[in-house]
Amino acid sequence: MPRDSQATKARFLEAASEEFAAYGIAGARVDRIAAAAGYNKNLIYVHFGSKEALFDAVFARAAEELLNAVPITPDDLPGYAGALYDFYLAHPRLMRLARWHSLERPGAAELLPVVIAANSAKVRAVAGAQAQGRVDAGLPPQALLSLILSLAGTWSPGSPEALGEGQDPPEEIALRRHAIVLAVGRLTRPPTAPAASAAPAASAAGEE
Repeated sequence: MPRDSQATKARFLEAASEEFAAYGIAGARVDRIAAAAGYNKNLIYVHFGSKEALFDAVFARAAEELLNAVPITPDDLPGYAGALYDFYLAHPRLMRLARWHSLERPGAAELLPVVIAANSAKVRAVAGAQAQGRVDAGLPPQALLSLILSLAGTWSPGSPEALGEGQDPPEEIALRRHAIVLAVGRLTRPPTAPAASAAPAASAAGEE
């Protein structure tokens, strides 16, 4: 068994990610996490202090993964929303963690520097694009960003609109992605920009 502290924490974070995604904070068991990691459960408190702090560490790692995988593209916000949708589908565990976070740790993300920094950077990027006339400025940048993120997650795993992980047919996934990209395009297009024509539903499955 590795004795390195960082390796130990990494094993706990991976095991806890599975446990929290499945059961949330209240339902998660530190003994199951410890067993999955291959360590004594007392080490969880040594390294993290509490179950809640362990969840925050798991969520911070998941948020950082998302932020690094899908950087914002202020010159192509529809494409950014589509890329987010793709990432959500490919990483259902992350979405389950995010939903548990909103239920059991509302406001706790305010304590996570990575989330604060990322949100501030995204708002600045949107505001800059609005100031330069590349994005519609009818809404405050924070409100516009919130709408974009909400649209991207409309059919994400675990949402009421999704049938369930692995159950949505590919053609439906493609149509939903097309709808998100189209909606964000209409929401963010400057008034003077030419409107993009909507692709026929039959061709949406081939959209990238």
